[in-house]
Amino acid sequence: MRTAYSVETVRAAERELMARLPEGALMQRAAAGLAAACADVLGRVYGSRVVLLVGSGDNGGDALYAGARLARRGAGVSAVLLAPERAHGGGLAALRRAGGRVVGADGGGAEAVVGRADLVVDGIVGIGGTGGLRPDAVPLADAVERSRAVVVAVDLPSGVDADTGEVRWRALRADLTVTFGTHKPGLLVDPAREYAGSVRLVDIGLELPASAELEALQHADVARMLPVPAAESDKYRRGVVGIAAGSARYPGAAVLAVAGALRGGAGAVRYVGPAGQAVIARFPETLVSDGGPKHAGRVQSWVVGPGAGDDAATVAEVLAAEVPVLIDADGLRLAEASAVRARRAPTVMTPHAGEAAALLGVEREEVEGGRLAAVRELAGRYGATVLLKGSTTLIASAGGAAVRVNPTGTSWLATAGSGDVLSGLAGSLLAAGLPAVDAASAAAYLHGLAGRFAADGAPAGAHDVAEEIAGAWRSVVRA
Repeated sequence: MRTAYSVETVRAAERELMARLPEGALMQRAAAGLAAACADVLGRVYGSRVVLLVGSGDNGGDALYAGARLARRGAGVSAVLLAPERAHGGGLAALRRAGGRVVGADGGGAEAVVGRADLVVDGIVGIGGTGGLRPDAVPLADAVERSRAVVVAVDLPSGVDADTGEVRWRALRADLTVTFGTHKPGLLVDPAREYAGSVRLVDIGLELPASAELEALQHADVARMLPVPAAESDKYRRGVVGIAAGSARYPGAAVLAVAGALRGGAGAVRYVGPAGQAVIARFPETLVSDGGPKHAGRVQSWVVGPGAGDDAATVAEVLAAEVPVLIDADGLRLAEASAVRARRAPTVMTPHAGEAAALLGVEREEVEGGRLAAVRELAGRYGATVLLKGSTTLIASAGGAAVRVNPTGTSWLATAGSGDVLSGLAGSLLAAGLPAVDAASAAAYLHGLAGRFAADGAPAGAHDVAEEIAGAWRSVVRA
């Protein structure tokens, strides 16, 4: 599992470690890792042209010391100092001793040097920076974008918010971000994640608390969560999912939600709604009822809302059930907030950015620009586990535990009906007995893998994604 920690937590861990180390040792560890990453990117260090964009903080010091190491290996290293009077003295002296040179940030000299660079090291702003690049750094950022240089960011790209992943104004895009000690939330959450490129973690010996701000599950974590039938299992012990979805206008939503539940390992699926004929035609093993949720028979979880139209009565009936409930799509609009908060059994809500914005009473752009804040606010407001779909899917619980970020997402999942499949899949894991946050996290992980397998570089529909869930499951448990 990858974890990410807040700036405050990282700073505290750095202070504790520096108190036990010789002066400057921690910066040297970071610089060594940064220089090694830059050398890997360059391939051939000798004769390469490296430009350091150096701010006033420790990031600038890391860049200067790393530049000195590269200069000693034969690279031509130039440092552009954005705040010369506050540049790290020791790092600057080390660079000059190694043969590096300093270029003024004013005028066209710095931009010309950037234009000829093979590699640019972004050490302008560290993890404490907020609000985007300062105006005096923007011309350099423009020059970097015009150049053909590879950009390596020190700890995180300058101009992004380390704690939230927000990009409030101009930021510098990196091809590679070398981060120290631990991941920062902004490296895992869009829109900042898009600026980070590939991320390389350098261990510098920080001792961090067990509880992180963010968690990103890996194959092994998900494999431990997935339910495996025992010898004595039957369809009821494996979990029965109730699906209340679809309408005359959107029968396909019901079919896709049922597909996700069946492919997700449910022992049986009970369907209620007006799309029974369409469901049976595609999945004859489905148990169809026309008597409403109360008369559908015993279930271990409910999924309500995909394609439901304006059927508020069914949504209310499902919310009254004393089993885990997943609310999606139209169900999010129809569910009374007070009814969701009053539930004693677990509740999972799965909005996309537009639906989340409507629930919060804000503009969609506010949710997309501040995804962490939005998912935490929704979870607290509704007392539910919230899976916020999007370019980085986030899962937050009402208790304030670490937010989970799904690492398997793909833009190929941006297709009609994909969310219906995810709802059924998560519902099946709820029925199998997984805690709400685990069911949502594992479902998002498998769904992302299935989307990748289905597309394989070419367009694919939601039906194709559902068909690949079994393959995604196998890839996780066999890894």
